[in-house]
Amino acid sequence: MAKPISLEKILFSQGFGTRRYCSDLVYADLVKVNGVLAQDPEERIPTDGLMLNVEGRDWEYHEKAYIVFNKPANYECSHKTTHHPSVYSLLPSPFVERGLQCVGRLDYDTTGLLLISDDGQFIHKMTTPKKNIGKVYEITTPDPITQAQMDHLLNGVVLDDDPRPCHATACEQLSENTLAMTIVEGRYHQVKRMMAAVGNHVAKLHRIKIGAYAMPQDLAQGQWRWLYPDDLKNLSQSEEQK
Repeated sequence: MAKPISLEKILFSQGFGTRRYCSDLVYADLVKVNGVLAQDPEERIPTDGLMLNVEGRDWEYHEKAYIVFNKPANYECSHKTTHHPSVYSLLPSPFVERGLQCVGRLDYDTTGLLLISDDGQFIHKMTTPKKNIGKVYEITTPDPITQAQMDHLLNGVVLDDDPRPCHATACEQLSENTLAMTIVEGRYHQVKRMMAAVGNHVAKLHRIKIGAYAMPQDLAQGQWRWLYPDDLKNLSQSEEQK
């Protein structure tokens, strides 16, 4: 069981503002703890199963934040964007305040499963090729996908800026112009460049799975949800463990 900590520190850790501002939220009767109006910002609260309500919004306490987000097109995975709005603009402000980062980036026009967290070790684990965690992309192409192209992807292609071949670990043709491809690396524009290297190109790109964790069917574009221990276990499952 986690050691109780002050309500002020809890609110601060969750991204609700400076410690002074968090105290003021309590004094203004804007904080409930497990459904009960809080009175003292210095009250020590057990964090196990803690549910807050801050300014009318329910908020589960999580020491470290792990969320899945269904990324829509035309958003950038950056706090400092260039041409398009940021995915962070679609998230509750406490996530931005506590410094959540995208776990790897999807291109502005790529949609689908995006992980976001403030746990540096988790981010490294999910992005390093050494862990062999597969990312599955649904690729739509303007031209029919051939068996020769899939064989080439599986055997490895060489990209312009790197002599090391990169290859798909799995390919499944879903329709004449749709392919589910699994990769474990995350090079710049890798999927698009791989498809170009085999003589086709990407018209639409959508990430559907990481490890053994698939995008929830009921998670609409632009929406997010918490990830729990079973989800994290599935995310960490490598190709070798399947």
